[in-house]
Amino acid sequence: MAVHVDLDARSYRVHFRPLRRLPDLLDEADLSPGRALLVTDENVAAHYRTPLTTTLESAGWTLKTIVLPPGESTKSADALHRIYDEALHWGIDRQTPVFALGGGVVGDLAGFAAATLLRGVPLVQLPTSLLAQVDASVGGKTAINHETGKNLIGAFYQPRLVCADPDTLDTLPMDEYTGGMAEVVKHALIGDVALMAHLEDHLVPVFSRRDRQAVADTIERAVRVKAEIVAADERETGRRALLNFGHTFAHAIETVAGYGTFSHGEAVAVGMRAGLYLSHRRHPEAIPRDRADHLIRAIPVDADPSALPFDALYDAMAADKKNEGGTIRFVLLRRLGDAYVTGDVSRAEAEQAWQFACAPRNADRP
Repeated sequence: MAVHVDLDARSYRVHFRPLRRLPDLLDEADLSPGRALLVTDENVAAHYRTPLTTTLESAGWTLKTIVLPPGESTKSADALHRIYDEALHWGIDRQTPVFALGGGVVGDLAGFAAATLLRGVPLVQLPTSLLAQVDASVGGKTAINHETGKNLIGAFYQPRLVCADPDTLDTLPMDEYTGGMAEVVKHALIGDVALMAHLEDHLVPVFSRRDRQAVADTIERAVRVKAEIVAADERETGRRALLNFGHTFAHAIETVAGYGTFSHGEAVAVGMRAGLYLSHRRHPEAIPRDRADHLIRAIPVDADPSALPFDALYDAMAADKKNEGGTIRFVLLRRLGDAYVTGDVSRAEAEQAWQFACAPRNADRP
């Protein structure tokens, strides 16, 4: 089972196969055994470094493994330069692939290293989190964070292949799994009403990981949404911006609260509630707000977003890299499965949306 990301000469496949099948997939992608960098973090390494290393070495690969601390703070210039130093001192060449084994942080960081080492070496994404499998590993966005904002230093750089092993989700902490569901819900809301219906029909078994087949089907459907959008707009000059539904607020939340206070999935969930409010204000007949909000609310958010001052959030949104001409851009829904980008949101409307996003489940709605 695989999803094809169609980018002409740089097309690649997203495989949903066990990591033990990676040597075969590498061969199919014309990556011959040799030297390779394996970048991972301490948590993922504890589960998968040894079996993956054994599998690859048995197939003739020689690995240099770089194990980094877990967490968003690792997506930094310091960690990037550590990869540069170890790779260059080891003596890589332009045929030396980088294997990114981990969640979105490792994928973004190792991907940016691959994009810039020797002006580009092959990249293989091995996502082990739900967030990375359905979103971060697909589409070629690589980046590190800057103190003024998230993902402000990076490059578009497509992998040679993605191997998303569904079994790696078994060792994922539940909060990270449910956080990843935020991107799945986002894909459904912006581009696939059938996926939304699938989630509603399988809400408990999918969110609890009880039904492996339902989870696998959900992941594949979500990846297909992203693959279709990326194929139409690789560098986010048009349609790809739709993937930022909920993210204008989400990136501001992460910046103001400090990375790690809210997981990315939690921030996106709150941001989608704000986007849903703005969408319903504009299209009340077309947007069944309660239905969509019920699905978003299935994503637990442990931290309290209402503690964040709106003025600081608005300033952070004003510094977002996706803005144009000083205008803050929001992704809204015209109807379920049909999104668009607009800069026509006043500060007052944004504040009202924030109040809605922060309201307790049973509170009166603005």
